[in-house]
Amino acid sequence: MSASDTRFDDIRPYRDSEVPAVLARVLADPELLGALARFRFPALPGWALAGLKPVVAWLLRRQTRSVVDVKSFQAVVEHYMKQMIDSTTTALTVSGLEQLDRNHAYLFVSNHRDIAMDPAFVNWVLWHNGMDTVRIAIGDNLLTKPFASDLMRLNKSFLVRRGETAPKKIYAALKQLSAYIHHSVVNEKASVWIAQREGRAKDGLDRTEEAIIKMFAMSKPKEQPFADFIRELNIVPVAISYEWDPCDVAKARELYHKAEHGSYQKDTHEDVQSIAAGIAGHKGRVHVSFGEVLRADFADAEAVVREIDRQVICQYRLFPSNYLAYAEQGHVCADVDARSTTEEQRQFDERLTQCPPEYRPYWLAMYANPLHSVRERQAS
Repeated sequence: MSASDTRFDDIRPYRDSEVPAVLARVLADPELLGALARFRFPALPGWALAGLKPVVAWLLRRQTRSVVDVKSFQAVVEHYMKQMIDSTTTALTVSGLEQLDRNHAYLFVSNHRDIAMDPAFVNWVLWHNGMDTVRIAIGDNLLTKPFASDLMRLNKSFLVRRGETAPKKIYAALKQLSAYIHHSVVNEKASVWIAQREGRAKDGLDRTEEAIIKMFAMSKPKEQPFADFIRELNIVPVAISYEWDPCDVAKARELYHKAEHGSYQKDTHEDVQSIAAGIAGHKGRVHVSFGEVLRADFADAEAVVREIDRQVICQYRLFPSNYLAYAEQGHVCADVDARSTTEEQRQFDERLTQCPPEYRPYWLAMYANPLHSVRERQAS
């Protein structure tokens, strides 16, 4: 995209030329410095934390002194990502990359379990297999602080505007988003990551929202056949599987309240807390599976949804936690003994015990539902 093209300036990631000024602004943000000081020294009183802000700013400048463009910023992110993987996962595996051409751009449509880690793991495996990182679709409702928006846009994120309420503005925002995704993949040859639905699949049921596919097609020229437009986007379904979900109890709590009381009111900073828990929490084994590019003659959005769902379910890597939860629900599961060790059973029992009894049916469903989906697919 040329510097003179301003159609997407309010949602696009930052360009290389913008990185130094944006980074300087971020590193001078007193709210960010205060938050980092509080995170690093939670026991200190407020007056002491205020005195640490200059120290935090100095450390950040030192750590980012080599950053001059987006790629060098992502190299800093990669360093912290490695630390996170080493400390919170027991294995990170990938499959399906052999089907992708590193010289092509793709629209990765992924199942959605974790706000930050889903695209982060996709980026990690692409980066370490010689492919370019993706532009990441992220809801602006998660970026309530200016420094958060700046940091995400430095890391190649673009904004999905969810705060509009007037129908005309909603339509305009969706059409701009559609055009930007198409422009990225087709014109700029830059891959894009987007979740298959708005909001995480808290119940473990990975289903694509048809509205997402219809949004893609909003930028389709009237004369272009729908199937040709879908092929042009190089859509690749992605399945990300976590052995353990750091947010499992929090998700179960939300599902319980929605079922029992009809609604659930999030705390002001709950999404931020979920991001932090997802990054820092134990995940066990993680698998990222890339599917096949959608090349068929799809008649409509519903047909695209069916194929993405089929691939995501078939590609999903089942772990002992899934089989153990399925058996705990009372289902006959001959695979449990074959697929789980005594240590895995102990881990499962320990995590289940930490979940309040009233939330446990939802906790179990979260882990068992991927296996239910696979068996339903096999039976159909």
